[in-house]
Amino acid sequence: MQGAVPQLNLCRTVDPRADGLAPGERHFLWRQRSFADNGRHDIWKHLMDGNHVEEDSIGRVRLILASASPRRADLLRAAAIEFDVVPADVDESRRPDEWPDAYVARVAEAKAAAVLDRAAGRPVLAADTIVVCGTEFLGKPSDADDAKRMLELLSGRTHLVLTGVCLIAPHGASRHTDVASTAVELAQLTDEEISWYVASGEPQDKAGAYAIQGLASRFVTAISGSYTNVVGLPVSLVYNLCKNAGILIS
Repeated sequence: MQGAVPQLNLCRTVDPRADGLAPGERHFLWRQRSFADNGRHDIWKHLMDGNHVEEDSIGRVRLILASASPRRADLLRAAAIEFDVVPADVDESRRPDEWPDAYVARVAEAKAAAVLDRAAGRPVLAADTIVVCGTEFLGKPSDADDAKRMLELLSGRTHLVLTGVCLIAPHGASRHTDVASTAVELAQLTDEEISWYVASGEPQDKAGAYAIQGLASRFVTAISGSYTNVVGLPVSLVYNLCKNAGILIS
């Protein structure tokens, strides 16, 4: 990612004497934006006028997941949320001075919109995850050296994991977007530990160059917020978005 994050201290040295985040960090961490469109349409109007979405015998629908991420798919399966995958291909470049939460929300919305025409009237779910530390956005590392740089930055510090989630209701009737944030604290890593972890290959397709559910779990000393958000998809947020949109998924 290019450019600097607006100046907030989103990455700090671990201090066992510290009692929570600083006021400014706490405000940012718990600041949850709701990007839901105003003037939502009634989804059931589309069902009544003959434009039906395929449902089971009690009205449940399968989501379209606009992501090829195996981790997001695994999280949905674990929650018994049925879906089919239609990957989205969008420009994920960050705009100048764009705030982290606004960025992940915008990209999630772009991903959902990109596959809407291929959804056959079904609800579309999309997400985008980044790690924010200090003034840096950390996406997926470009190579082993980039992964090493990210891990050195995160070592012994607390950072934020942000995931924007967008749900477009059947036939595009309404759009619901929100952002989950989780604070994660990593232990102080030695050069040998970083080299070992990078050599494992696990960091290569992970935002922030680590997988909390994998080998890197040994390095995580504290977490505040949704665990599934750090894996790649805040499942409780997805469920609540579906409920708010009137979509029966289970």
